[in-house]
Amino acid sequence: MSGLANPTIAILLTGMLVGMAGALLGSFLVLRGNSMLADAISHSILFGIALAWLATGETSGAVQIAGAALSGVLAVFLIETLARSRRLRDDAAIGLVFPALFSIGVVLINVFARDVHLDEHTVLLGEIGFVWLDTVTVAGLVVPRALLASATLLLVDALFVLAFYNALKLATFDPGLARALGLAPGLVFYAHLSLLSGTAVAAFDAVGVVLFVTFVVVPPAAAYLLCRRLSSLIAVAMLIAVASAPLGYGAALWLDVSVGGAMALATAPFLVGAFSWRRWRERRRYRSGQPPAVSASSSA
Repeated sequence: MSGLANPTIAILLTGMLVGMAGALLGSFLVLRGNSMLADAISHSILFGIALAWLATGETSGAVQIAGAALSGVLAVFLIETLARSRRLRDDAAIGLVFPALFSIGVVLINVFARDVHLDEHTVLLGEIGFVWLDTVTVAGLVVPRALLASATLLLVDALFVLAFYNALKLATFDPGLARALGLAPGLVFYAHLSLLSGTAVAAFDAVGVVLFVTFVVVPPAAAYLLCRRLSSLIAVAMLIAVASAPLGYGAALWLDVSVGGAMALATAPFLVGAFSWRRWRERRRYRSGQPPAVSASSSA
């Protein structure tokens, strides 16, 4: 088999595209200190997928993405409502909401969709090693369905970030100023999380929630330790995600283990390396009497 349907090419490209999309959107979550929202959204999408199937009978495509996006927004709304009540901390609110929505999704699938191709284990773990088996023909070219979906969502995510870059930047660093300038940071925030939910759906069939959340959090966290500007942070985070895919794939072949798990683990050396470099540099600056370096959180 040749072209984009070649197993190795399909697996690597899918992993890279999912990683880039996750790192792109995850950069803003990491800077806001809301990284765990990615985990909450990724688990709660099962609830949206189950409701979308009950309402329409569709198990794939735009209906799933819309249902997941709405359930992700619902999860964030419930978390913020609980947190604003001041009776619960943010982490406790997240710990209450996403298990509840995920559990309801599992129950709905087990009760109403026993004979339908909806599997909660697939949502969590996926299997990127099989993406080349499910293909579609586009303009005479055989393309894995997961690769096409990932490329489409990455394009949508990139267009959104480019179109609303200034609004996203202000909403991330100074929501009060963004509100004063009429940029509606709350609306931008929910639009961003809706895209994150939709991207998670496009990714879960191939890579699963676990790998997607890893790409959303770890590459931006590593880039945060290395970069001073938001644009640089996003670029470095996406490069780390791209590099992790082939490294993980090679490790998976060598060790004969899960490809998705190996790709997720391949992000760890970048984070450890970034942390070590940042610590070494701070010690060096301290010994030389220089002021501490400015991080991306204070320099856009």
